[in-house]
Amino acid sequence: MAGAPVSIHSSASRAASRWVQLVAGIIAMMAVANLQYSWTLFTGELTTSLHATLPAIQVAFSTFLIAVTWLVPFDGYLIDRFGPRPIMACAGLLVGIGWIGAGKASTVTELVIVYTIGGIGAGIVYGGTIGNALKWFPDHRGLCVGLTSGAYGLGTALTVSGIASMIRSTGYARTFIVWGFAQGIVVVVSALVMENPPDGWRPASYDPNGERLTRKIAAPGIDMSPWQMMRTAPFWLIYLMMTLMSFGGLMVTAQLSPIAKFYNVDKVIVIFGMSALVLAIQIDRILNGLTRPFWGWVSDHLGRENTMFAAFTLEAAAVFLLLRLADHPVWFIALSGLCFFAWGEIFSLFPSITADLFGAKWATTNFGVVLTGAGVASIFAGPLAAMASVKSGNWTSVFWAMIVCDIVSALLALFLLKPIARRMLPRLNPRNP
Repeated sequence: MAGAPVSIHSSASRAASRWVQLVAGIIAMMAVANLQYSWTLFTGELTTSLHATLPAIQVAFSTFLIAVTWLVPFDGYLIDRFGPRPIMACAGLLVGIGWIGAGKASTVTELVIVYTIGGIGAGIVYGGTIGNALKWFPDHRGLCVGLTSGAYGLGTALTVSGIASMIRSTGYARTFIVWGFAQGIVVVVSALVMENPPDGWRPASYDPNGERLTRKIAAPGIDMSPWQMMRTAPFWLIYLMMTLMSFGGLMVTAQLSPIAKFYNVDKVIVIFGMSALVLAIQIDRILNGLTRPFWGWVSDHLGRENTMFAAFTLEAAAVFLLLRLADHPVWFIALSGLCFFAWGEIFSLFPSITADLFGAKWATTNFGVVLTGAGVASIFAGPLAAMASVKSGNWTSVFWAMIVCDIVSALLALFLLKPIARRMLPRLNPRNP
């Protein structure tokens, strides 16, 4: 696991290049955000047009997320091996196919197939941009991963009103097609400036030993392959927590429109002619974007596990209040936003702690393995959550499942992950104090 001493390859041009690549990654993330976070706007018209039930339509959402997450380790290996540019350019084509195909689908089966293809492209973009941030910014890992993953949450906030308006005026099919072309092109253009750093590169002012002592990250030379990582206890604990925490946010992402309709707030006009549902989606996406760099920055200073405990507990409280107050339009907007603010940070904290413990060389692939936990969660957050609501006639049991997952994850982070990780690092490198 310990390699040769790391040489320093630092220059002003490399330092400047990494910021350009960070911006390109952020733009690419924003371009694919709608595939996940605007999906709920289309579910109503899709059920009508395709003569299908909501659980059947939500199968497409689950297979999309499975493609986004379960293929990221393979995508990450290709990116780690060949660089992000060619792989992400191909991803742009797949992203375009996903939404253009969804606009042309005439059956649920066709919808599932094309949206899964779009998920493959979105997964490449997600894993590639996060991996690039982990590699280029060892000195600001939590913040820069948070900014990159935050773009995935924030991107939809800039477009949700336009997409909702276009669906109303021209129908969901044309909206899928027009936005599919645009989003695919943006990803391809962004990919053209991205590359892996040279082996051993790090910023001139970066002291990995100082970072290791203050944040308990892997010592220099510790770069675990995915198979090595998967043989450690902290990986499986991180994987379990990722799965539990993914459930709640993905459920609200997929089901927010049906939930709003159930509580009779979906068409209530709140301000500027916007309904409670549209305004909630817009605010949710903004907070889902801002939370990732915010909590990433906090974790750089207070520690990943402490930050997880605080954020996960906050989400449990927000979900409990939403369960009680969802039928009030203003509270529906505010509390769904708080849920996303307390949830979205998993996409900055989990990649950061994965790189902290297992090194940066295989960061894209390793986080891809962790991210498959979200794919597992999507099965429960999509069709199974919809089926539970149909069977029970309400969303109460689903909300309580979210609360339990949040509380369990918070306790695991503070009382199990934190001490295990601290014991693990000295075993990895005898130089660790």
